[in-house]
Amino acid sequence: MTIRRLLAACAASIAFAGGVVAHGGGVAHQKPIQVAPNADWATKHMAEEHHISTFDPASFFSLHDYDNSGSWEQNEILKTYGMDDPSAKDVPQEKKDEIIREVMKLMDHNSNGIIEKHEWLQFTGEERKGTLPDFGLGPGHHWDMETEYEIHHWELYHDENTKEEDLIHPEDIEHFRLHDELEDEAERVAALDKLSIVEQNIPAKFRRD
Repeated sequence: MTIRRLLAACAASIAFAGGVVAHGGGVAHQKPIQVAPNADWATKHMAEEHHISTFDPASFFSLHDYDNSGSWEQNEILKTYGMDDPSAKDVPQEKKDEIIREVMKLMDHNSNGIIEKHEWLQFTGEERKGTLPDFGLGPGHHWDMETEYEIHHWELYHDENTKEEDLIHPEDIEHFRLHDELEDEAERVAALDKLSIVEQNIPAKFRRD
């Protein structure tokens, strides 16, 4: 995909999301939602990752029930905390185990290894007013590469009038480098798929010299 096509895709995404019209007819840069320094982790997560400032426990649960099963499985909890994101590649397994252990300790009353919706609502209800722990691992990046770039960089520093020569930030350069790598890999696999026999997959002793 060319940079121009990516530019068009990013601009279209923002327009579709309902960009704010600025003076002169352009689209204003998305202003980050301001949260209090002492805000709980879920509030910071919703502001930074979803651009949502007002939500209730039920909607937060549903938003992070990625398979719509009515419960949070352990892989979903890790995803919410950003452990599937490339930025978490150096987080040790011990830390991931800690996340699961602490969240389960707070809510998994029937010890079935998942957090059911009623357990979450009980935890966050008026009596307990519980909040998700902050493990010091950031806001929890759990979007795909394109969406992460859009919400954390494009919406803050670019708009529909951005030109190719404006994409000079380190985040822009890294993003398009990753796109080039993915495109090159896709072309390589497509070329291999056209071959009836892939030479690299033949054991060396059976190859013709």
